[in-house]
Amino acid sequence: MPTRSLTQSEAETRAALISVERYDIAVDLTDLPTGPLVRSVSTVTFACREPGAETFVDCAAEVVAATLNDRPLAPAADGRIVLDGLAGHNVLRVESVQADTATGEGVHKAVDPADGEVYVWMSFEPDEARHVWACFDQPDLKAPHAFTVTAPAGWTVTSNSGRARVEERGTARRWTFAATPPLSPYNTVINAGPLHEIRREVDGWDLGVFARRSLAAILERDAGEIFTLTAQGLGFYGRVFGMPFPQRRYDQVFMPEFGGAMENYGCVTWSDAFLRRAEPTPAERELLAKVLLHEMAHMWFGNIVTMRWWEDLWLNEAFAEFACHWAAERATAYSDAWASHLADGKLTAYLADQGPISHPISVAIADVAEAASIFDAITYPKGASVLQQLMTYVGEDSFVAGMTAYFARHAWGNTTLQDLVDVLGAAGGRDLNAWRKGWLETAGTDRLMLERDGGALVLTARGPGGGPRPQVVGIGAYRRDGDRLTRTALVRVEVQGPRTPVELPAGADFLLVNDDDLTFASTRPAAGDTAGLLAAAPALPTALSRGVAVATVWDMLITGELTAGDALGCVLAVLRAETSDAVIEPYLTMAGDIAELWAPPAERAGLTAAVAAAGRDLSEQRGRRRVALRAFARAAGSPAEVAWLREQAGDDADLGWRALVREAALGGETAGGVAALLARDPDPDAPWRALAVRAAAPDAGEKAAVWQALAVDRSVPVSSAGPVAAAFWSPGQDELLAPYAGRYLDLLPGLDRGGMIPAMGYTRRLFPLFGVDEAFLDRAGAAAATAAPVVRKTLRERADLVRRMLRSRAGGSR
Repeated sequence: MPTRSLTQSEAETRAALISVERYDIAVDLTDLPTGPLVRSVSTVTFACREPGAETFVDCAAEVVAATLNDRPLAPAADGRIVLDGLAGHNVLRVESVQADTATGEGVHKAVDPADGEVYVWMSFEPDEARHVWACFDQPDLKAPHAFTVTAPAGWTVTSNSGRARVEERGTARRWTFAATPPLSPYNTVINAGPLHEIRREVDGWDLGVFARRSLAAILERDAGEIFTLTAQGLGFYGRVFGMPFPQRRYDQVFMPEFGGAMENYGCVTWSDAFLRRAEPTPAERELLAKVLLHEMAHMWFGNIVTMRWWEDLWLNEAFAEFACHWAAERATAYSDAWASHLADGKLTAYLADQGPISHPISVAIADVAEAASIFDAITYPKGASVLQQLMTYVGEDSFVAGMTAYFARHAWGNTTLQDLVDVLGAAGGRDLNAWRKGWLETAGTDRLMLERDGGALVLTARGPGGGPRPQVVGIGAYRRDGDRLTRTALVRVEVQGPRTPVELPAGADFLLVNDDDLTFASTRPAAGDTAGLLAAAPALPTALSRGVAVATVWDMLITGELTAGDALGCVLAVLRAETSDAVIEPYLTMAGDIAELWAPPAERAGLTAAVAAAGRDLSEQRGRRRVALRAFARAAGSPAEVAWLREQAGDDADLGWRALVREAALGGETAGGVAALLARDPDPDAPWRALAVRAAAPDAGEKAAVWQALAVDRSVPVSSAGPVAAAFWSPGQDELLAPYAGRYLDLLPGLDRGGMIPAMGYTRRLFPLFGVDEAFLDRAGAAAATAAPVVRKTLRERADLVRRMLRSRAGGSR
């Protein structure tokens, strides 16, 4: 049904008028094994501060019946039910049905292709609970939620408050869950299906993991690591926030066709793509750890303390992204987490912050539709980096003291940015108003460089509006020792303005600005010595110092100051020297991207061959074989190289699929190989791997069929769409791909279908990478003007990236 997006003004008016006492929500899932229906009865008890006044409740499902204090209400319009004649104390009862559980918002039914079993998950951020039942769907109207769920007898049901009372009802069971603490509607969840469950008691916590039955063996493989990480995270956060997680039970549910992960209180939902079908690589293991710790941090930042309105979304997402790296480094085996953050997410943030979608971390949000558009690289990795700088700026001990005070003061309530700034400023003894204005209310990236002023060193700094932000920067002095650099000194400089004196010992062979990566700023080599930077990058002694140098090289590539050939040469040199598994995979991905997407067409084959050679060499290193062969699979340049890869892959189904994708892209015959691999691959999602093989083929008929399935029919789950889309946009197929530029624009009006995660995913992944020119990018920007905010923002981000690629492709060698 048509819906209106809740505005900030409406939310403030409603919050001033009412307070919600509790929700009692009965949900019936018994139609789902054969049908699409989710039936709900939402009973909301709430108080009104002005008896006789009028407001509305959100309900975007089909309303069967609605009463307020036993009085029938008028039908819903625009996803709202008018509540007039309010009493001081009110009981609202709304019976509703959601029939669109295939492509709709809030609730999704997935059918496992392996065995036909049905699973259902719910996910409500930012305001999608209203698509399933009636609620006051805004973050500052928190209340206990008590769920009663009727499901088929063979199903398991999970929700926020853990263990339920289960009653047999013939062919069904009724699951009655205890009321939650006060939560915003978007923090609640129901997941259900014939789930495989594993439980373990660790450090006093009752921990559970769940997945579909066809992935039971993989869940069993990974459960021990997940339980260890969960206990480590709960212990770390309980200490640094001065508040243990208040609930003994903590569940994590891996569901099919889910995008990403969602921080529901006490019951996190994950995409089961995180249960890697092949043995996970080091980077994949670290990613699982960081996502786990990110969602866990939300138990405090988002669930226990919730932002009042979406303008402070960063209080949730940026803090969780910061905290997951902090916790990984301090409490788990993933001690290079900040290095991998720099090698991946932070580089994405630097690009976004220097393009058309740049915005302040804390930004005014007029309505919820606009809020959905800022779940982006500015809010997440830039926000995380800014919070790391804040901890550096006030000192870690003061930061921890401020966090403890924050949760003690605001637990189970709602806050604004100023509440956090006040406690951290008080704990650190600093006035943070200038810091807040510079870092949170100003868009753009600072630029830092070292200059010599006579015999003295000076750090020059400028911000987006002129003067730099308040920040503490590390500067390292290095001396060459053979083919390596050794750090001889490190100073932390508090930026005082455009020019800040730096005291370092004389005689350094190389100076590294932003050493230890403590701030969010782009840098350039002193005196324009690009050659010195390229030579120094692989010689630096740590993953983080090498990463700072690579970040500068990447930034120079995307701004047109460095050719693809020079950038790739540096990245491959760093890979040959790299000792940290945390960054090997991101750098191999970067190398493949540079060769495929940034290189001029005349240089592409040569640079791709260099990536293939690097992958082949790295495959001989113990522990890096799988990662290196994946890179080789992407870059193999001939049928003979694909054949070599297939020999190396042996029985490894994942590498087998990658080899087939590359063979298809090179024009080889793959039908027999696909049929054979489908017959022996136990992965229930293997058909989507087969579709990726078809997508890569330089064949017009296959391109058309894959586009229909992927983009038009959306028969590919969002969790599997990425590899299919990547194969579709294969380099060197410009003539075949050119017609899909216009077809992409035809999709724009409906790309927001299904909610925020599918909207972002499909807008980004389907965006043309080849067969387009700058004129198309201009047309795309104009066409996006009337699209939903999340589509418009994602498209503008993607168009900026491709525009930079086109200019790099046109640049050639210098």
